[in-house]
Amino acid sequence: MSDWLHNLPVPGMALVIFGFTYLLAAVVFAAVAVLATGERAKSLKMISPGMLPVLGIIFGLFVAFTAAQVWGDSDRAGAAVSREASALRSAVLLAAA
Repeated sequence: MSDWLHNLPVPGMALVIFGFTYLLAAVVFAAVAVLATGERAKSLKMISPGMLPVLGIIFGLFVAFTAAQVWGDSDRAGAAVSREASALRSAVLLAAA
């Protein structure tokens, strides 16, 4: 299903991902703006804007650690594929002999 995204060039992939992220942020903003009336508006105003940088840093760390895990898994998978291909080549050469 996501092959079309994986087959995009890197700038196209970045454009799609950032576009989706900005669209999602706009939808969340619009939903909060619509729901922020009366008593709910007072509750939402009680959230300190000073919390946003902290939440951004935590999200950034989450993304970084997740990317590092995926990168490591990808490296291990590539090494396993190389070992299997090498073993298969050895088996083919032995069978021919």
